[in-house]
Amino acid sequence: MIRGINHAAFMTENMEKSLQFYCDILGFKKAFELSRDGQPWIVYIKIKEGQFIELFYGGESKIEFDRLRIGYSHLCLEVADIHEIADHLKASGLTLDTEPKQGVDKNWQCWVRDPDGNRIEFMQIDPASPHMNC
Repeated sequence: MIRGINHAAFMTENMEKSLQFYCDILGFKKAFELSRDGQPWIVYIKIKEGQFIELFYGGESKIEFDRLRIGYSHLCLEVADIHEIADHLKASGLTLDTEPKQGVDKNWQCWVRDPDGNRIEFMQIDPASPHMNC
């Protein structure tokens, strides 16, 4: 039946800024683009084999994050070294929402927002975390 998560999709206000963030800063590769009715529509960013981020053109209004809002909250990307990614993000001119810290689940995390304000968590999995022991 279900084989995994294929992609997360985001509307973008400025595709160039989003591509700079996801490709130049995070190091993902632009995989391919789709057009609809002769107009640019979606850019696919490859995370790894079979996993993508879809970036849609044409976003016009932002939704402010609200911890009580039902629905989407954030995207989590697993990293090997939380301090390395935090230093890289800061060296790239980004401000972290949360500096590296160990969470209740024992995993290390830090947070940043993409150019459209989407919350992204970077997580270094700890061997003692429930993620590794379930």
